[in-house]
Amino acid sequence: MIAQTAEVRIPVPFAGPGAGTAPLTWGQKAILEDMRETGWTHNVSGAHPVPAGVTVEQMAAELADLLARHPALRMRLGTDDRGGPCQVVSAAGETVLDVVDVPDDADPADVATFAYQLGHARLLAPYDLYRDWSVRMAVVRHRGAPVHRVLTFDHLVVDGTATSLLLADLGLVGPAVRGGHDPRTVQILDLGRREETPPLRRVSDRAVRHWASHLRSVPPLTFGPPRPGGGRRGHRYWHGRFSSPAAYLAVRAVARRTRTDTSRVLLAVIAVAIGRATGVSPLTAKLIVGNRFRPGFAEAIAPLSQNGVLTVDTADTTVDEVVSRARRASMTAGMYAYYDPTQLAETEARLDAERGYPARVSCRINDRRVTTRAAADDHARDEPVTADTFRRRAAETFLVWDGPLDHLPEQAFITVEDHPGTVHLQVIFDFASFTEAQAERLLRGVEEVAVEAALDAAAPTRVTPGSAGG
Repeated sequence: MIAQTAEVRIPVPFAGPGAGTAPLTWGQKAILEDMRETGWTHNVSGAHPVPAGVTVEQMAAELADLLARHPALRMRLGTDDRGGPCQVVSAAGETVLDVVDVPDDADPADVATFAYQLGHARLLAPYDLYRDWSVRMAVVRHRGAPVHRVLTFDHLVVDGTATSLLLADLGLVGPAVRGGHDPRTVQILDLGRREETPPLRRVSDRAVRHWASHLRSVPPLTFGPPRPGGGRRGHRYWHGRFSSPAAYLAVRAVARRTRTDTSRVLLAVIAVAIGRATGVSPLTAKLIVGNRFRPGFAEAIAPLSQNGVLTVDTADTTVDEVVSRARRASMTAGMYAYYDPTQLAETEARLDAERGYPARVSCRINDRRVTTRAAADDHARDEPVTADTFRRRAAETFLVWDGPLDHLPEQAFITVEDHPGTVHLQVIFDFASFTEAQAERLLRGVEEVAVEAALDAAAPTRVTPGSAGG
């Protein structure tokens, strides 16, 4: 493990168009609610190699240009006339570029690990949403040369796609992420204002009615009440990672056979794995939807992702049939995932009163692949897969528990990460609601279900409602 030897902060002034004030967007309201429930600001952060020859001065200029081009990065929270939060985009200001030096004798691999750890630390570092600028940049310098750049974004101004667009702007990811420029692209202040208008209020009305149709009869919690004293190694909430190249090949094979995309297949496979491990079927879950298909949203630098809701029955059928059901359910969920969270909260409170008990959907699934999704969905060069292929690749599967968390509003949160050539899941579980064996069975079940379905179009789900795995 290495430690920094010095740090300097270089002032970076900036200026750009698009200043003003506007109401919060619906996406910002949703993220603020997540922040209140979890107690942290859900930053987006990561480390990126710096090409040889790039100077600190060049990176300071790139940071200033990025802030100039994108009004969202100059957005901070303010207070509106009613005393609530609102958006404030500044015309000019000054930020800093942190330059961190590490020992000259450090191994480059250790320097890369240090940069990754710095990115992780900034992922968890709190933002002052009323004072801090929405982007932070640090440079790790080794033997006098910049070798890694750490970028951190405030989640109030980006989602996964917006982050990829900004990285493409800096040349850190391929240009395929960005299509041709859309002159209709909405800016973040305009979005907040539009969402106050009657046409978009009607969009919210329709979405909230869809939610209500799923929420009327849900149980208090998706996976039942938590067990008193439950946990793992003295902690209730844990985050971990599961990776399976075998599941990746299998999901592609099922997608090719069923003529759908890998996102819908993954949703179906995860739902079946949940059913096998917990006995929960039908499964009502929150599905994070990008909303980028709407006019002017594809290239917007704004948090446009919101929760959709869907219900999928996985019992007494085949995996292929669940893929078909998941495809229909996710398409409908996507149509009704753009709404005012305040309006949804009011509807949830009314439904709680009507049914006589409070209830919430406590399973959330998020496929946040951006740069790797197109390759996963490209079946043109796929070779047939065999049982031997899956057995060989299964040796690369891993599951690790990275550490505890202080709080989780869901009982299970499953995220499909943007890793090439594998199904890589970032997961958080409430171990008062799941046993460790159930959580492991669920995750390893993703590979199991996918491989079974890839090898047999009639593979049964083997889900028995109410029969929890152990």
